[in-house]
Amino acid sequence: MHVQEWLETVPPLAIYLLVGVVIGLESLGIPLPGEIILVSSALLASQHGEIDPFVLGACATAGAIIGDSIGYAIGRRGGRPLLAWLGGKFPKHFSEGHIATAERSFQKWGMWAVFFGRFVALLRIFAGPLAGVLRMPYWKFLIANVFGGILWAGGTTAVIYYVGVVAESWLKRFSWLGLVAAVLIGLASMLIIKRKAKKAQVAHQEPEPVAAGD
Repeated sequence: MHVQEWLETVPPLAIYLLVGVVIGLESLGIPLPGEIILVSSALLASQHGEIDPFVLGACATAGAIIGDSIGYAIGRRGGRPLLAWLGGKFPKHFSEGHIATAERSFQKWGMWAVFFGRFVALLRIFAGPLAGVLRMPYWKFLIANVFGGILWAGGTTAVIYYVGVVAESWLKRFSWLGLVAAVLIGLASMLIIKRKAKKAQVAHQEPEPVAAGD
C-alpha cells in the first residue's frame, strides 16, 4: 500500500498529528520521511474537503520548529559525543563524512545553514543537533528555524495543495495522467530549490586556489 492510499484510511485529526510528529522527529535528528508524508498529505487535502490545508500547514510548521528546537537543546547538552552516538545508530545518515560536510556548511553560512537546511534532506536532519553542538547563539538559531520552518512546511503544503486543486479538472478527463502531472509539478518546484541550495553548498566547500609561490 502506498503512503497516500494509507493516508486515505486515516481520520483528518490523525493526519494532522502524524504530519506534525513525523516532521518534528525528523527535525529533531531522527531520519524519517517527513517530506514524503507532508507532500502526500497536502495532495490528499486537495482532493478531500475534510482535511484543512491551513491546519495541515500549521501542524507541519509547528512540528518543524519544535523538533528543531528540541534537537538544538539535545545537541547543546550532548555535544560531540552525541554525534558519535548517532553515527553508531544511524551510520548511513550520521557518518563522519556527512557530519563534516554539515559542519563546514555551518561554519561558512552560520544561521543561513539552518534556514536553507530545511530544503536539503541531509541538513534538515542535522540542523538542530549540530547547531547546538557548535554552540550557535539560540536567538540566531530560533530566527532561522522559525522562518525556515514556515517557508518549507507552509510553502510545501501550499504549493502541493494548489497543484492538486488545479489537477482536479485534469483528473476527470485524463484519469491517472493528471495525478502524475500534479505530483511531478509539485516535486519539481521543490527539487529546483534543493538543487540551488546544494550548488551553493558545493561552491562554498570548494578549496580556494593556492597562489603561486606559496
